[in-house]
Parts: sequence; structure tokens; C-alpha cells
Amino acid sequence: MNDRFETALESIYDSALDPSRLPDALQHIADCFGDVGASVVWARDDGAIGTIVAPSQQREQILYEDGAWNTRDLRAIRAIERGYFFSGEPFTDRHLCSEEEMRSAPIYADFLLPLGIAWIGGVAVSPDPRVGVLLCVHRSENRPAFSEAELAEIARFGRHLERSLRLGIHLFDARQLENGLGDALARLHIGVFALDPRGRVLFSNAVGEQLIGDGLGLANGRLVAEEAGARGRLETALIGASSPVRAKKLGELGPVMVHRGRGKRPIAVYALPLLNAIGPAAEIFAHARVVVVAMDPDTGAPTDPAVVRDLLGLTLGEARVAALVGAGVPPQEAAKRLGITEETARWTLKQVFSKTGISRQSELVHLLSRLALD
Repeated sequence: MNDRFETALESIYDSALDPSRLPDALQHIADCFGDVGASVVWARDDGAIGTIVAPSQQREQILYEDGAWNTRDLRAIRAIERGYFFSGEPFTDRHLCSEEEMRSAPIYADFLLPLGIAWIGGVAVSPDPRVGVLLCVHRSENRPAFSEAELAEIARFGRHLERSLRLGIHLFDARQLENGLGDALARLHIGVFALDPRGRVLFSNAVGEQLIGDGLGLANGRLVAEEAGARGRLETALIGASSPVRAKKLGELGPVMVHRGRGKRPIAVYALPLLNAIGPAAEIFAHARVVVVAMDPDTGAPTDPAVVRDLLGLTLGEARVAALVGAGVPPQEAAKRLGITEETARWTLKQVFSKTGISRQSELVHLLSRLALD
């Protein structure tokens, strides 16, 4: 499992710089479970559904699309209805369908079972609240259904895939601009640093350069935190990200919060492995081992949901609601922004209250403000 995990992790982060490698990453994830394949399923708020699949399932994808199963896949429909594209909770068929439906529903009887496929294990991985994205691992009918432990492992892979997608989104946007990757990254609200195996900065965009002396610093060319309390944590994160074996634990760790002067919100710093830079960004990242993403939040803007999730131990769906409500957005308006019902938003908010030990929206506002400024 360790060798397979290492290969899968490398592929996941490789796909941040070259999205054409995502199918290979999905295949490596499936191999970790000994399963037939894996896919990324996305759903837009206009109802459109699409898939990206591992190479081993390209034939199934063609049949899926030719049969218009994307409009009548009971599993996808139920996953949308029950909030799994939103919640960040891992799930499998038993969470979506009854035993009778798994025997007789068209998606099973007419499509999956004739192909020898019976089960999926999935988790939401979307870093973009406008588009729901699921990571799904597909299992043959001659194997047992996914266990809770296996679903937890899929969720851990989902954390890494989400981080890769988050970095990739910024890089994809950058490549669409005309003045080169370096200039394009300067226009984004995120600091990006590429580090060599010894932690020395090879490249930084303009936002990153502005953070040097404002929370982050350089010591003999190496990226460091100016705040003494964060210095050791950042160094540990950078060392961990430099090796895919050690990086296995990154899915369990939150960001390194680097505090600055009074009145300024802290920088949330993530260290991401980067082992095989290819494609359009290879010229800049060819010798890099780690990419550091430093989120410098605008004052008054909602805290990034991924940061809220990691700091408070929430699911991604809970963190999305918490980030908006914690910024003073009423639950009804938060529901509209997230494309969910007000009932779902309020139920999710209750889950947030239960996990954080608070009971009112005003306390959530105070909690997020304290996390940001303490």
C-alpha cells in the first residue's frame, strides 16, 4: 500500500500542473484499493453533470455518455439530492439506494452489473462552491461493499485531490492570461512559492513577494515564518511535503497559520508536494520539490472554507456554511450562495454548533474572528 500510495500521491499533485494527468492519478488511486477504476464526477448548479475517468474505464465512460446515463444515474441524482456533492462526508451505495434499488434500478440492472461493477465509494472534493465535484472509486461485483475504514481512506485521498485542484484552478486561470505564468500569478489573490529540495525559494509571484516581511521571511534563501510560534510548524510542513511518504500525513494536518501585526488577519499557509513538473508550468517549476500556497485574506471577506474546515475539524460542507455565517451572512442568503436549501443550511449550522461547542450565530462570528486575529 505504501508504494502504491506514494505513486498515487505523486500523480495527484502532478495533475495540478498538467490536468491531462488526472486520469492516471485516478487509476493510481483505484490501484491502492485493488479496484477497477476511479472517476471525478462534477455537477454544476445548472444541472449539468460530467465525468473524468481512469484509463481502465474509458470504455465504460463512452457507454455511459452514449446512453445518456448522466441524466438518469440514480446514484448521482441521489448524491445531489442528499447533499453529498456539498457535504464532504464519504459515502457509498448504501447511503444512496435501497437494496431493492441496487438490484433493479436501471443504472444497476442495465448498466453497472452487466459491466461487472457494483459499488462506488465517494467523497466531495470541490474547492469551488459553484461546482460540486466528487471523487469516486469503482468496485467490481465480486468484492464486498466499501467498509467505513475504506471510505475514510477515500476521504483522505480526497483531501489531497482537493488541494491539487485548488492549486490547479489558480494555475489554469493563470495560463489563460497573456503575459506569462509569472505575471498571471501576480494577479491572483494568493501567494505562490516554488521551493527546491532544500527549501530555498526558486520562484514567487508578486503576492508572495509582498508577504516577505509581512508574516513570511527569507533566511539564507529559505522560506520561513517571521512569527516565532509558527516557524517550527512551517518548517515541519515543508519537510513533510518534500516526501510523498511523509506527505501522507498532510491530509490530516491543517494549514500553518502565520500571524502578523495587530489588525491584520493571519496568512494560511499550505505546503504541497510537487515532484514531476511538466506541461506549461515546467519551465518555472522544473526543479521545485514543494509549492507553498499562502492565502492572504481580504479584511472582511469570509475565511476560506478549507481553512475553516482544517482549523475547526468540520466537513467541507459544514465549513462552507460556517465561513459565510461567521462573516455575518444570514443562513438564508448563505443557502442561496451555496446552491442549497435554507433547511439544509440551518441543519448544517446546527452540526457546526455541536462540533464547536457554541449555540448562536454571534458566537460563530466571534469564534472565526478570534481564530483569525489571535
